[in-house]
Amino acid sequence: MSDFLISVVAVAVVLGFMILIHEFGHYAVAKWLGVRVEVFSIGFGKRLLGFRRGDTDYRISAVPLGGYVKMSGENPMDAHTDDPAEFMSHSRWHRFLIAIAGPSMNILLAIFLLTAVYMVHYEYPVFLDKPAVIEGVKHDSPAARAGLQPGDRIVKVDGIQNPTWEQLQPRVWLSPNQPLTVTIQRGDQTFQKTIVPQAVTTSEVGSAGWYPEEPVIVGQLESNTPAANAGLKEDDRIVAMDGQPLVSIEAMIEHLQQTKDKPVDLTVLRDNQSLSFHLTPVLAKTEDPKEQRYRLGFLNKSETKVTTLPFGQALALSLETNKKYSLLILELAKKIVQRKVSLRAVSGPIGIAQDAGYAAQQKGWTPLLELTAGISLNLGIFNLLPIPILDGGVILSCHRGPHAPRRQPAHQRTRLPGRLRFPGAVRGYGYLQRSDEDAAGADGSAPLSNTFRTTTLVGTAASGGPGVGPTSPAEPATTAFVTVMLK
Repeated sequence: MSDFLISVVAVAVVLGFMILIHEFGHYAVAKWLGVRVEVFSIGFGKRLLGFRRGDTDYRISAVPLGGYVKMSGENPMDAHTDDPAEFMSHSRWHRFLIAIAGPSMNILLAIFLLTAVYMVHYEYPVFLDKPAVIEGVKHDSPAARAGLQPGDRIVKVDGIQNPTWEQLQPRVWLSPNQPLTVTIQRGDQTFQKTIVPQAVTTSEVGSAGWYPEEPVIVGQLESNTPAANAGLKEDDRIVAMDGQPLVSIEAMIEHLQQTKDKPVDLTVLRDNQSLSFHLTPVLAKTEDPKEQRYRLGFLNKSETKVTTLPFGQALALSLETNKKYSLLILELAKKIVQRKVSLRAVSGPIGIAQDAGYAAQQKGWTPLLELTAGISLNLGIFNLLPIPILDGGVILSCHRGPHAPRRQPAHQRTRLPGRLRFPGAVRGYGYLQRSDEDAAGADGSAPLSNTFRTTTLVGTAASGGPGVGPTSPAEPATTAFVTVMLK
């Protein structure tokens, strides 16, 4: 099956399931409280097929990018009676329960899915747990201009003491073109520096230009590229380039930009054997249409730990992860409103389709389940925001009594999925490969667009053209998804 068809099928299943869960929450509580449900629709627009049972028309509609539940008496343009089955005839408490049921179902589903994943396959990049010790600094990057050096340890950032890479990276991504004060330990000295992460890729997330120690392991190979043509294989570990040890994919990327189209010699470990390869880098496009980079043509795979957790630990970690991501999502939304983070960080159904397609092609079900959990959480959190077209707007209006703004009529509501392309360094949602296709170079974070197809990033990974280079380096292989469902 082609990548396109896999993406179409995967996104249809993931979004359809998310919509079904969300709308079922509204539907079930409405029916339980005695509100008449006239339509339960997956998709919107023209009715394609379905059936009627009792008062409800259960249907699948033409545009599969959303869904809705239509309840009697919810349209403010309709004349309202004292019919107890109408939505607005019910108490504020009942309307609150109906409104919050959809987002609650999505949040609960995210917790359940991650718990299940952790019980069968808990995998995360090894370097995420390590202290934020800088392995390298990119030339002419914010970190370089601030005087930071390899070996420096970041001991405080944004109020976080002794951060790990998992804690540090979101602080940088959320601060494009904004001052960020860090406390540095260098030998016996401790001092403060202020850096201004530069906005990178078309998503305009922040990048400091530092990166951690992380082995270069070949992940997915791009066809008809130098790496594939030379005979590199997945899981090959590249330990040296042109005789110099490689400690990070970022170091490889920087070296390729310096040597340009000159052939390079790679020393590779494969099944405990040392092999040599001679390759000529190729210049190719990135996510930024103004930038081209020299690449070899593979995605970097993080070194990971794999284990299983008992139910209690899996549930506790799932709750912690979902809480952490929820706070990141809210902070990101706040910064978008404050115009501190660009709206270009938002992508739509096509981006989700690419991610779903990539996840569906990974080994096992856990990547797709993690992606589903991430989308479900984001859908739940965003629909709780106090915006009139969202469930949060309905919840906010419940305290105003019978004359409060009513739930927007179903024919005016659509749940259009969108995704904030935000690289999330929180284990639990994401993959373990990254691509350099969109890494704009500041801190090696993979682009934010196809984060899962190319790894995403962790981070994100957005790709702007045939990848011919190692994947972007220092970002953890996880991506935070923010799915906005507009009602």
